[in-house]
Amino acid sequence: MTTFPKTLMILGSGELGKEITIAAKRLGCKVIACDKYQDAPAMQVADLAEVLNMRDQTSLKNIIRLYKPDAIIPEIEALAIEALKEIETEGFKVIPTARATDITMNRDKIRDLASKDLGIRTARYGYARNVEQLKKTGDEIGFPCLVKPVMSSSGKGQSLVNEAKDLEKAWDSAIKEARGDSKQVIVEEFIDFNLEITLLTIREKNGSTLFCPPIGHEQKGGDYQCSWQPEIVNNKQLKEMQAIAKKVTSNLGGEGLFGVEFFIRGEEVIFSELSPRPHDTGLVTLASQNLSQFELHVRAILGLPINKVRCLFPSATRVILAESIFSKVNYNGIEEALSVKDSEVLIFGKPNTKKGRRMGVALARGESTIEARERADKAASLITINQAH
Repeated sequence: MTTFPKTLMILGSGELGKEITIAAKRLGCKVIACDKYQDAPAMQVADLAEVLNMRDQTSLKNIIRLYKPDAIIPEIEALAIEALKEIETEGFKVIPTARATDITMNRDKIRDLASKDLGIRTARYGYARNVEQLKKTGDEIGFPCLVKPVMSSSGKGQSLVNEAKDLEKAWDSAIKEARGDSKQVIVEEFIDFNLEITLLTIREKNGSTLFCPPIGHEQKGGDYQCSWQPEIVNNKQLKEMQAIAKKVTSNLGGEGLFGVEFFIRGEEVIFSELSPRPHDTGLVTLASQNLSQFELHVRAILGLPINKVRCLFPSATRVILAESIFSKVNYNGIEEALSVKDSEVLIFGKPNTKKGRRMGVALARGESTIEARERADKAASLITINQAH
């Protein structure tokens, strides 16, 4: 990977793929952005765009063989994993690996790896393939509990179930919103946590593991709403999170950045989930760090050196969500939002909306994370999304 330019193919061209593309372009790379719909965010800044069904094995293999990229970067879960495994045997580089992509796109596989194979503390969990199994598993786990599809993104299909009578409704939601062909759901113990943490973890080509300062975040319905960095945890908890993140990512192998999620309950550290790619909560690093998560991901993929990762400013994000369905969109209030001190706005460029769709994010810096969060919240609140004519 020492000779440039390199050709990178991104499978999934949303807002995270867009920032990866920008980071790669700054290093002179050629980027092919792929997604299931035209004019996706990353396509707007990439060299080339391809629209295809990435769950179709033949289509996915054909597009990779056509362009022969130096690295293939999955950015979504809904992929034909068997195609990636076959492509990898032909010598193509899948980030971090096809196996890691397979394990982490399925909640059952990553949870079993962490809990059963690696002995890591997770929430208690079980599986169900029909409503009757779900009722039995729900009774075993206890209430409240969480019911989720084994494969989904951004919290889709996730339900907090307080009573057994609500399990059937949770089953319907999970199956409706599931990605892939699985008809299995995972039932998890509800953790009454103090903090949710994302620990961005970087595996370099030379085998070294680096960590970003912890990111605190809040979710609603399993989907990220805001994040801030740094989040303060005690030294014992930080070392435990780092040890767990290194243990899991070392097992998965490959190079690149991983978003490793934890719950903090009192002094207890509980592993939650892992993404083998930049994390939505890590958008805050565009404001906070000397190298954003996207620059770190690209450097690790290309085998380029990474100096010490530092948080330069207390920073925060707040998502900008659509409240209605619009076929075309325009935005009002950007000027007002940017008048908030030390604020930035990222408009992702998605061509249409649905209720609750993430359309942008406000970022802000402050003297403290509290001040940064207040500024990000205010900037985001000033932006409205409307139907364009």
